[in-house]
Amino acid sequence: MPDEAVVRDFERHLRSERGRSEHTTRAYLGDVRHLLAWAQESAGVQRVGELSLADLRAWLADLSRAGAARTTVARRAAAARTFLRWATRTGRIPTDPSLRLTAPRRHRTLPGVLRAQEAAELLDVASVAADDDDPLHVRNRAVLELLYASGIRVGELVSLDVDDVDLREGLVRVLGKGAKERTVPFGVPAREALQAWLGRRSELVREGSGPALFLGRRGRRVDARQVRELVHVLLRHVPDAPDLGPHGLRHSAATHLLEGGADLRMVQELLGHASLATTQIYTHVSVDRLRRSYEQAHPRA
Repeated sequence: MPDEAVVRDFERHLRSERGRSEHTTRAYLGDVRHLLAWAQESAGVQRVGELSLADLRAWLADLSRAGAARTTVARRAAAARTFLRWATRTGRIPTDPSLRLTAPRRHRTLPGVLRAQEAAELLDVASVAADDDDPLHVRNRAVLELLYASGIRVGELVSLDVDDVDLREGLVRVLGKGAKERTVPFGVPAREALQAWLGRRSELVREGSGPALFLGRRGRRVDARQVRELVHVLLRHVPDAPDLGPHGLRHSAATHLLEGGADLRMVQELLGHASLATTQIYTHVSVDRLRRSYEQAHPRA
């Protein structure tokens, strides 16, 4: 592969300088390597500095003809721009061929969310399950209560340590995207669920458990896959609820906050969004619900 050393330098830049997550770094590198392999095979390009705007456009056109989704084409174009901008800034190539590169806009889809009543029923299911003698069910209740109360990402949740939670103040310290730390409040139900879990956590602690807040059956830090499966399984017990994962609880929390009158910038801070535009999608969710309710209720809708 041409310029693999440049790609490795870009990887170090993403990890150490930009603080990108493992998932984001892997996605960027995959897109860049796909571009370079295509350029070598289809356009005879041997070095990054030989890439032209025409090459980039032909690459995206090939992706579209092969049936790639608009979101995939847009993501790969963004990765290419990020890579080539970095390569130009660091003197690895003389000019940036992606300056005038455009890609199809992503369809802005509304995220799936629970209604407030459905969220309450989900948490009731978890609460009833926690009444038995299994510490994992107590943990599950705490996981769901905290996800919905705080709106944090599943990756942020599984990375929490015991010391990140302040039960007295009702606050959790979260390390978000780009290694940015923020403090997020949570309410009384989540506090009670966390307190109950911390009272049972020692039953799962093993050598090597460390300070992880949420543990699995074998005493290891719970992972995102386990939490996703948990949310899907418990939602099956809520009649007519959409099949959502942990991110659906995050969407639901944001939507319900805005529907309850929360300030958009406050929700932005709580969710850890770098841009207010990202948070604004939840206003569309609220308006969409308002429109549906109006059409169902108003006699002249």
